[in-house]
Amino acid sequence: MPTLVRAAVLTNFTEVARERGLDPHALLRSVGLSHALIDDPELRIPAEAAVTVLERAAQAGNCLDFGLRMAESRQLSDFGVMSLLISHQATLRAALNITISHRHLLNDTLAMQIEDAGPMVIVREEVVAQVPARQANELAIGVLFRMCAALLGSRWRPHSVNFSHQAPADLRLHKRLFACRLEFGSEFNGIVIPAADLEAPNPAADPVMARYAQRFVETLLPVSDASMVLEVRKAVYLMLPAGRATIEYVAQGLGLSVRTLQRQLDMAGVSFSDVLGEVRRELAQRYIENPRYSMARVSELLGYSTPGSFTRWFSGQFGTTPQAARRTHETRAASASG
Repeated sequence: MPTLVRAAVLTNFTEVARERGLDPHALLRSVGLSHALIDDPELRIPAEAAVTVLERAAQAGNCLDFGLRMAESRQLSDFGVMSLLISHQATLRAALNITISHRHLLNDTLAMQIEDAGPMVIVREEVVAQVPARQANELAIGVLFRMCAALLGSRWRPHSVNFSHQAPADLRLHKRLFACRLEFGSEFNGIVIPAADLEAPNPAADPVMARYAQRFVETLLPVSDASMVLEVRKAVYLMLPAGRATIEYVAQGLGLSVRTLQRQLDMAGVSFSDVLGEVRRELAQRYIENPRYSMARVSELLGYSTPGSFTRWFSGQFGTTPQAARRTHETRAASASG
């Protein structure tokens, strides 16, 4: 069964498509969607269709910031029933934790993790899909950025916004929306925030309203179609670059014992190593295409102790060496740009 997401993920799609001179109806039809399906933000639509239509719109409109244009006018109210619960959390950290724990009410393809790193905190965010998701990732990070800004107001001063993909030629929208340091070709997608800012009190927080909203959210029937395989896949996406993609860490992150996790994966007909291998293949292609990463660094990010072991694995998976794959990508990129 396909993974479903709230139609709210495509809020502003029609407006941005028309601004770029595109036909939103035709684009939606090309992925099996329609305006009737996306007009109600609470309807569930196939995640792959939502991610794909963003990529097609960006390509058709020659607009590498299409997803970010959609994020620019997003409001906290677009989070639906979650907006009340988020807005009344005592701190930004609490709001982020609530968003993570209730992400099934927002977007089942979204993987999020808070990682403390001394004076900074890394909020990793990744749209985990079976298709290219550059636009979906920029949309998700833009929405997250605006949520944080809505909670902290003028006190919102992140250290940086990070993207794993390369920068577009035109950065005007990125600079206007984020107004902070931009890191492209990064090892992760997400936002780096001063740790102190996560603990700053939210002046609009009302603990009574927060409890009311929490009780209301808990009455909602589970709407997630995400399988345990998808949950493990999202955890591996976040943990592999940090060197923590073991079954023990993943089980702990999901609140399960290793035995329970193995049993649930067995019931789905896959093993943990199957999921790890699939994610590793996807991330390998992403990292190989990033010229900032040496082969030694790529091997580290994928969990290999030496470049040699990584090269042997890569050659077995793709029938070519990572160096040759990088040269092929560079040749294709040069041809496309020139």
